[in-house]
Amino acid sequence: MTIADPRTLLTDMFRAAVDSAQPSLCVPPHLPPPPKGRTVVVGAGKAAAAMARAVETNWDGPLSGLVVTRYGHRVPTERIEVVEASHPVPDAAGETAARRILEIAGDVGPEDLLLCLISGGGSALLALPAPGLTMADKQAVSKALLKSGATITEMNCVRKHLSAIKGGRLAAASRAPVVSLVISDVPGDDLSVIASGPTVADPTSFADALGVLDKYRITPPKPVLDHLLAGRDETPKPGDVRLARTRTILVATPQMALERAAEVARKAGVTPVILGNALEGESREVALVHAGIARQVAGHGQPAPAPCVLLSGGETTVTVRGQGRGGRNAEFLLALAVALDGLPGVHALAADTDGIDGTEDNAGALLAPDTLARAAQRGVNAKERLADNDGYSFFRAVDNLLVTGPTLTNVNDFRAVLVTEPPQRS
Repeated sequence: MTIADPRTLLTDMFRAAVDSAQPSLCVPPHLPPPPKGRTVVVGAGKAAAAMARAVETNWDGPLSGLVVTRYGHRVPTERIEVVEASHPVPDAAGETAARRILEIAGDVGPEDLLLCLISGGGSALLALPAPGLTMADKQAVSKALLKSGATITEMNCVRKHLSAIKGGRLAAASRAPVVSLVISDVPGDDLSVIASGPTVADPTSFADALGVLDKYRITPPKPVLDHLLAGRDETPKPGDVRLARTRTILVATPQMALERAAEVARKAGVTPVILGNALEGESREVALVHAGIARQVAGHGQPAPAPCVLLSGGETTVTVRGQGRGGRNAEFLLALAVALDGLPGVHALAADTDGIDGTEDNAGALLAPDTLARAAQRGVNAKERLADNDGYSFFRAVDNLLVTGPTLTNVNDFRAVLVTEPPQRS
């Protein structure tokens, strides 16, 4: 079987994955019953504004509250205030919003309901420094972590211990029952890692945070080091009585997104193979594994015969050594292109489901068997661009960037490697 339009099939699978996590669909079925008192909404993340609108549309009764989302991710709301702030490096707008949200949580009473809307990106957006620290301290550590190759679990361990609101502290401030509706963007759907777990217990410690900085040879500002070494006011741990009236519900996950993409593949007559929803590691190393499996499909029909699509999610990392542009999905796809070296019949897409790969304007990129050849014709060397962490410029040069704009949700990265048919053998 030959796939007439691999690019369209790949983008259709990506759109299906994103649509599976749209707040208008995944939030309403999980809304709790109204309380005797007030319903107050707070939240943070790239999907926070869209989640707030979904609550407003489906809630009978009065509502108030505040959510913070990334710049460019605002949607119109009537009763819940939406503010925008910086991601992935926090800013003053995020600090102000986080302080207001913590004050709101402290103002609700036992007969009220604190409804928390949490999604990926909340760690940077909910940016309230711990006492004795400044926003400049947090920004310096964030920038170092983002370049280091640390996993999201490691980064958020540090973030929680530099914060006055993350790591369960938001819920601990509330006298009201707390219900959190969560869209997962982290490997394994660890609730304590998603947006640095502002409403759930934190199993990590100050010592763990110090260990992360030591592992990646990050020298933090002196106030940060002093704060971590002092280890005062640890985050709420499992069993903390302040979290006894909290309930957390996952409303969308990377696995759900991959399964929806798999349905699209089956309808097109393509066998989907889900490699995993929680893959981690350096982007270029993960790409080598995907390339190896794609070659096995093309050459031997294993683990499934072509036409076959390899689907995966999770969050890879990039240790930045060059001066180029691009996020982890562009890095993955460029490394995949180099590894496949124009293998016939193999096409691929890698993109962030929030519509923004790193800090650029693209969600990700697409790869075809002729991509390397077209780049070479334009004087663009794939290996040189990869060494410079310049995936964005490479795919822009061959007009293979995937640009969607903000999707208003986030279930982490989406990767699809489509093997349309085995290569012809003589």
